Amino acid sequence: MTEEKIQSYRKKIYVIRQKLKAKKPRFLRYDSDKFFRLGRQEKWRRPYGRDNKTRLKVRGFPAIVSVGYRLPKEVRGFHPSGLRQVIVHNVNDLVKVQNQKDSVIVTIASSVGFKKRLEILNKARELGLKVSNEGVSA
Repeated sequence: MTEEKIQSYRKKIYVIRQKLKAKKPRFLRYDSDKFFRLGRQEKWRRPYGRDNKTRLKVRGFPAIVSVGYRLPKEVRGFHPSGLRQVIVHNVNDLVKVQNQKDSVIVTIASSVGFKKRLEILNKARELGLKVSNEGVSA
């Protein structure tokens, strides 16, 4: 494919992704609006109560997480910039991604330490790769 076709395809996928994500509700924990200690957590926990209206999917109550809200395969795994996101743990992972640098954005894994992070950042600059979570000036 030519560069223009790739760009238009990437843009098209990004637009589709944004439209689908806009329809998806924010899945909040049941009663998180009533209790401060639940609202702080802001993470989904499945309701198990016998008479819980959310679990029963009663109209007017928050939506429950289900597989139907999942995005299509072609749209999944993209960074907000529209590039495919790749998690990197070491310098060797960068070399594997080197030939796809126009369509990939690198994310350094959270488990990587400071020293290794600097090595990865320097190598990424050499190879001309974009890094989403630089966070450290080398």
